[in-house]
Amino acid sequence: MKIEVVQLENIRSHVKSTVPFTRGFNCVVGGVGCGKSSIMYAVDFALFGGSIVRSFEYLLREGADYGKVSVQFSHNGNTYKITRGLHRKGKGISQDFDQLRLYEEDTLIASIKNDAIAEQIKAITGLDRDLYREIVWFRQEHLKELLDAAPRDRQKRLDELFGLSDYEAAWSNIAQYQRDYETEKRIYAKDPDVNNLEKLSNDYNRASEEFTLLEMDLESSTQKLVIAKRALEEAEQNLKALEEKKLQVEELKRKEVQVHTNLQGITNTIASLTQRIEDKKTLVDNLCQRQISMDSQKKLFLNKLEQVGLPANQPFNQLTTFLASFDDKISSLRGEQEAAAKGIQADQKRTSQLAQEDKCPLCIQPLTGQYKADLLQRIEQENAERQRTINHLRLEIADLQKTKTIASEACSGLQTCLTRETDLNVRVSEEESNLAKLTVELENQQKLEFDQKTQCSLIQADITKFDLSDLETARARREQTFKQYYVLDSDLRTKENSKKDILRRIDEAKMRIDIAQEKVEKIEKLERIIEILGAIRDAYRSIQPKLRREFVKVLRNFIQQVLDSLVGGETPLLNIVIDETYTPYVKSEVGIDREVSNLSGGERTLLAFAYRLGLGQLIMQSRTGHGLGILMLDEPTENLGSEDGSIERLADAISRFKAIEQIIAVTHSEAFADKAEHVITLEKEAGISKISIER
Repeated sequence: MKIEVVQLENIRSHVKSTVPFTRGFNCVVGGVGCGKSSIMYAVDFALFGGSIVRSFEYLLREGADYGKVSVQFSHNGNTYKITRGLHRKGKGISQDFDQLRLYEEDTLIASIKNDAIAEQIKAITGLDRDLYREIVWFRQEHLKELLDAAPRDRQKRLDELFGLSDYEAAWSNIAQYQRDYETEKRIYAKDPDVNNLEKLSNDYNRASEEFTLLEMDLESSTQKLVIAKRALEEAEQNLKALEEKKLQVEELKRKEVQVHTNLQGITNTIASLTQRIEDKKTLVDNLCQRQISMDSQKKLFLNKLEQVGLPANQPFNQLTTFLASFDDKISSLRGEQEAAAKGIQADQKRTSQLAQEDKCPLCIQPLTGQYKADLLQRIEQENAERQRTINHLRLEIADLQKTKTIASEACSGLQTCLTRETDLNVRVSEEESNLAKLTVELENQQKLEFDQKTQCSLIQADITKFDLSDLETARARREQTFKQYYVLDSDLRTKENSKKDILRRIDEAKMRIDIAQEKVEKIEKLERIIEILGAIRDAYRSIQPKLRREFVKVLRNFIQQVLDSLVGGETPLLNIVIDETYTPYVKSEVGIDREVSNLSGGERTLLAFAYRLGLGQLIMQSRTGHGLGILMLDEPTENLGSEDGSIERLADAISRFKAIEQIIAVTHSEAFADKAEHVITLEKEAGISKISIER
């Protein structure tokens, strides 16, 4: 794993910072409070999300409502990027899981859920939070923590990291299983069925013999019950047939009553139809008489029309036209009469005018006496002629009026006769049709009466065939067979219940025998398991010290290699010895072991550094199969001074250590930073961290 870029927003003194890292020895240098350690805390938060203390107050910038960390790293040729956020709610600070994202190249592979991110980080790098904080990130003042710990505490802590404590836990857990199995064995051994297994077998054999005898008795009873059941079924079928026949006879009697009722109704209907036919014939005769009378009246009106000069053989609408011609003639004659009367009035006016004047009333010429007298005479003659014409016209109009009245009355009477004749014809046709229908209905009723009488005779004949004594005999037979069947059935049920009881006893005995045998087998199996668990516990008890000794050997070699690499031959070699509690000692040239507390500050720092590196390499090898790839150092120069050159020697030793791909250290010592391959300088201006890249 190699960190490439760390981006911080509102993290402690960083408002918005981007920190690049490279392969090899990287050093972040700056004064106290410039934000160096904030980068370490931010990387830990981005990768694993957990808080170092109870709150994220140490991480979020004071006064900021949100913060964000983004870490880009590479591993096995792939590039990954993880982002996490913080937000302030009231007085509390918590993770903003909406900002939680993990990308592989540009593909999102996990988000929002912290467990999913942790699982992916462990799958990619092989690191979890506890392992990272134990072997990758050397926090300030924690470098010598393992060296200063009590031997038993150190042993317990490292056994957990190496996985050796699992053997101790397994040894303890197996003891509980062993006790549980022994308790289970004691319970089985006290079971009464296990102790009385032979008695159970004898009870089972006796119940089986009893069951066999009962089975034979049941077979005989079953055969008897089958015979009785067959006799009962036959008796029930015979009784059912007779009861059905009785029902049929009762139905026939109901039909007989119904037929009698129908016959009475038909007889009444025939009598009614006969009377209606007679009445209908009388009505038809009366209508025919009215037709004859109506025909005589029609001939009378036609004769009147012929007398007044109208053609009687014409259609009635034509007669109406002829009647209208009378009105035209009368109107014409009245017009002539009125014209003649007007002429008389005009001449009388002229005569009066001529009698008073001697002038012509038309041309105003003077008139002589003879001419005037002739003119007056001629006018009087014309008026007399007109008066005769008027009198003649008056007589003609009166004659025409009288003729019209006679013709109108004859036409009206003829029209009434024609209408009534049509109605009578329709009525006669309808009544004759009704008479025919009544005649047909009468014939049908007479035929139905005959059929009903025939059916009644047949029903009476069927009724006389049934004998009620046969039904009583059948009922008695059925009761007798039923009693026999009931007795046999009750006996069979009793025996079947006994059979079920015996079967239940057999099953119960068999089940108890099977369970007892299973418990015996379990007791034997538990004895073997208890024996095996004892052997496993002994093995776990003995394997832990052996594995610890092997780890101690490998750890000593790892630490010695790291220490030799750090020293580089410029100072006397420190020979390391490690005991069963993982406590390191330095062996002097004369073979005397010196404790770590007796070493100088520089030697203790180098040894602590080598010890942690060796542990990290061994733990990573044992857990992931590959060595430690990254190292995070927070102020590794504690207890070192520049006067004796120990800071420069540690930095020089780290720069020569190539077993780890990337080392990132934060320090306030510029002398330490001079040995780094990549130097990042931090300064603080107005409370905000500023980053610059030196090389």
